[in-house]
Amino acid sequence: MSPAPDHTPFSSAFTGTGASTGVVVSHGFTGSPHAVRAWAQSLADAGYAVRMPLLPGHGTSWQDLARTHWQDWHAALDAAYLELAGECGHVVVAGLSMGGALALRIAATRPVAGTVVVNPGLVIDDPRAPLAGILKFVLKSTPAIGNDILKPDTDEGAYPRTPVAAAHELNKLFKDTVRLLPRVTAPVRVYRSSVDHVVSDKSIAALRRGLTHAPLEVIRLENSYHVATMDNDAPGIFRGTAEFIRSVTGGGNPGAAHASRKDTADD
Repeated sequence: MSPAPDHTPFSSAFTGTGASTGVVVSHGFTGSPHAVRAWAQSLADAGYAVRMPLLPGHGTSWQDLARTHWQDWHAALDAAYLELAGECGHVVVAGLSMGGALALRIAATRPVAGTVVVNPGLVIDDPRAPLAGILKFVLKSTPAIGNDILKPDTDEGAYPRTPVAAAHELNKLFKDTVRLLPRVTAPVRVYRSSVDHVVSDKSIAALRRGLTHAPLEVIRLENSYHVATMDNDAPGIFRGTAEFIRSVTGGGNPGAAHASRKDTADD
């Protein structure tokens, strides 16, 4: 069985050699650091300084999330970036789902060495999304979107309900981040599940269109659903992230030691 969800933030100091590198890791919408803790820990074990904040409104109750704004989530991740930037020679940003959008937003507004995102969200497919600003006054929440995981007996610890007010904020975050994508210049690596019941390929298409000045690499995951950082392909994501970081910070070339395949189309 999956361990009890740990919603606490994570922080580690640099223990590597040479020029120090920091990594900022973000969890997703209605989730918590629990879903990306093993990812963050693997990077700390590799010698990187890591900051993984608990985003405002998360890790408590969906009612708390309903009272937050997307700028609050961005500010928390930006503060983590600034902390590492003051200590490290290079900073890489990483995120899952909405955390991927936040990571891309940091990459568009701060000098990062690179970005790694897992099933990043940039488009909400629900046809009610444009109406969420009105619906939030009459409909407080909708069914949960969490736990899209192929691996049995695995719980990401997401909220049991999705607050409509926060979904409205999420939609605004996505739209504003898509607008900023042309500002990203550092390399971007995407881990994309072939089967994802939460984020559709519309988000990946938006990312491809928007990244007009940054190298983009998409690696397909064949044995995981949306929360791939807790799923069967997680070990490959962890190894591949460390390899990517070494490649963008001058620490070596990325290898091919991951249980997935590279999608070279339109990269």
